[in-house]
Amino acid sequence: MRRTPGGPLPWLATLAALVAVGACSTPGEQLPPAEAQLGDPDRGAALITDYGCGSCHVIPGLEQADGLVGPPLTSFGRRMYIAGNLPNNAENLQYWIREPQDVEPGTAMPDLGVSRVDARDIAAYLLTLE
Repeated sequence: MRRTPGGPLPWLATLAALVAVGACSTPGEQLPPAEAQLGDPDRGAALITDYGCGSCHVIPGLEQADGLVGPPLTSFGRRMYIAGNLPNNAENLQYWIREPQDVEPGTAMPDLGVSRVDARDIAAYLLTLE
């Protein structure tokens, strides 16, 4: 194919540039939302109170969840990572809630002995926080 000014190659270069710009969008826009499946967010909210999570974290929607030891959990459902190294999704969040020392040895997050079912429901609540 012969290249002529304004011919097919400049058009292809323009298309490639548009694709490259689209690929540089905000990282969160390329990932599916961190949704909890099969969890009960209402039960999760009650469990967060029962386990005392609010003594360390600010957690929207829960009374007396105003702790300043750990990070605030506002907009948790929109976050990219859990503990700075796990992609934020329901499965990883449940793992973090149940086994924080396995995820980040030495973390201030205590192992509270949370059951699988409780972790699922707590994750379901936290992932509703946008």
